[in-house]
Amino acid sequence: MAFKLVLLAALVALATADTAPLYGHPAPPPVPAKYDFNYAVKDEYSGNDFGHQEARDGYDTQGSYYVLLPDGRLQKVAYTVIGDAGFVADVTYKGEAKYPEYKPAPPAYT
Repeated sequence: MAFKLVLLAALVALATADTAPLYGHPAPPPVPAKYDFNYAVKDEYSGNDFGHQEARDGYDTQGSYYVLLPDGRLQKVAYTVIGDAGFVADVTYKGEAKYPEYKPAPPAYT
């Protein structure tokens, strides 16, 4: 019987315990995210061309990114995220794919 009484007292103590942090200040209330960023790289020497832009206000996000593909086309992805609706993307391509003519390498032995 004493064990049940001690167990009951422990459960009551846990249920009524203060949930404030023991050290420091309490955490501030969450603030909805708000940001805007962009970057771009265009390197004529290596042929790299890519970039990204995104803006967010609370749970709504919009942005786009692009990359120069190895076949010469520019791929662009524009996207939005509105609350819990999910990620909605629109993918487009600019230019025409170009493939070099295949030339087999000569054998390495003679």
